[in-house]
Amino acid sequence: MAKVVIMYEKPKDVEGFEKHYFKVHVPLGKKIPNLKKDSIHRVIQNENTDLNLYLITILEFENMSTLIDSLASPEAKATEEDGKELFQYLHKPPIITIIE
Repeated sequence: MAKVVIMYEKPKDVEGFEKHYFKVHVPLGKKIPNLKKDSIHRVIQNENTDLNLYLITILEFENMSTLIDSLASPEAKATEEDGKELFQYLHKPPIITIIE
C-alpha cells in the first residue's frame, strides 16, 4: 500500500476553505485513477509541534508504482492545479508526504 498524506494547517479563511475544499477540490481528487481509498480527518489536538494542524487527507493506492502513475494522470494534474485556488484560503501550502 502506498499513500499520499496531505496535512493542512488551520486556514486563514475557514469558511472559504471548507466550501472550496469540499465542493470543488475533493470531487476533483476522487477522480484520480486507481485511488483505492480516500479519507479526511479533522485534527482535534496537536502535541509536540508548533503546527496548528486542521485537516489531514489520506489517499491510498495499491503500490508505489500505481501511485506514481496515478499522480501523473490528467485528473491528478487538475486536482493539483485547483490546489492553487485552495491556497488563497491558507496561510501556507499544505504539507504533502508520500508513505508506504
